[in-house]
Amino acid sequence: MMSDIKTLWDAGAGRGDWQQDAGGLTAGDDLETAIYISLFTDRQAREDDNFDGDDRKGWWGDAGADYPIGSRIWLLRRSKLSTTVANSAVSYAKEALQWLIDDGVIASVSITTQIVYPSRLYMAITYQKPDRTSSTVRYFWVWEN
Repeated sequence: MMSDIKTLWDAGAGRGDWQQDAGGLTAGDDLETAIYISLFTDRQAREDDNFDGDDRKGWWGDAGADYPIGSRIWLLRRSKLSTTVANSAVSYAKEALQWLIDDGVIASVSITTQIVYPSRLYMAITYQKPDRTSSTVRYFWVWEN
């Protein structure tokens, strides 16, 4: 069985990237890569979501899919950083990661946020694998409002 391409999170730049290793792309850490893609790919906005313009984002391949790819965290970019925004980020992250639980990849997930005023939101995601070992990944977003 082959591993997926490893995605490394660059917190300073706020993006994921790949790196080369011995002439090819580095592989491994498949679960962390699945989490990155689930959180940081823009899921299509729902009809009742509040978004600017006509661009609902999303991926055309999601049409008719049981689980659309990505999260709706992108909808929060223009919002003023508040407890409501932090709670929405948790809801959107849980929605984006639910497929991992449903497919038995992880047993559970716990998400916490912390606002660091004036402009930073931290998110800690602790997930438990089916073998009951746990890991935590941390991310942050910067608000410019």
